[in-house]
Amino acid sequence: MKFRPCIDLHQGKVVQIVGGSLQESDQSSLKINFTSTSSSVEYAKLYQKDGLTGGHVVSLGGGNQQAALDALSAFPGGLQYGGGVNPVNATTFLEAGASHVIVTSYVFDSGKINLDKMRQLLDVTGKDKLVLDLSCRQRDGDYYVVTDRWQTFTEEKVDSALLESLAVYCSEFLVHGVDVEGKQQGIEENLISLLGRHSPLPVTYAGGVKKLSDLDLVQSLGQDKVDLTIGSALDIFGGQVPYVDVLKWLENS
Repeated sequence: MKFRPCIDLHQGKVVQIVGGSLQESDQSSLKINFTSTSSSVEYAKLYQKDGLTGGHVVSLGGGNQQAALDALSAFPGGLQYGGGVNPVNATTFLEAGASHVIVTSYVFDSGKINLDKMRQLLDVTGKDKLVLDLSCRQRDGDYYVVTDRWQTFTEEKVDSALLESLAVYCSEFLVHGVDVEGKQQGIEENLISLLGRHSPLPVTYAGGVKKLSDLDLVQSLGQDKVDLTIGSALDIFGGQVPYVDVLKWLENS
């Protein structure tokens, strides 16, 4: 299992938020756990120094492009980019240094994956540089992909059939457990187990981590095949889990 770092951006600042609280029509709904005085570049250089590749820079709304491009350029090939990615702008982020671009809402129409749009994006990025975001929420005991800043349920259930069918279009999956994202109340154990059993591609899980031992739990539940992102719980984002202890865990795992 790898630890995948993150740089979440809101209005050009590095932040941590409660997942699902960002709404395009109502910025007052946004619940921010932490706003950093350090720049996106400083975080990118920290991750580069510590050899942490495969993390992601995510733009939460507008006003973040320069901060995103600066972070990608500071750690070329070390970070992925997500946030409003489409065939028109994907090359901008890849040329700035992103190892991959992450897509979600663009490839969904009327609650379903639009494979024509997926192919249009693939024509620009190629399979090897595309990550599909399948962030999800629970409904009636199953997990469904959510789009539009995690506000809209799609008809796509996260299960073995969906993972297998989409694996031909991308190189990785990124999955936020949106119901627990940013709350530090515990991880989505059932979701991680599902991903560990059924994902045919590398997959990164994010959401709900509250203590260092959660790394062991994710490693076990995900059968050592699910990578982990920690946001609000890390001390570099105002949380209680020391970043240096995560580095030590990686050395010993």
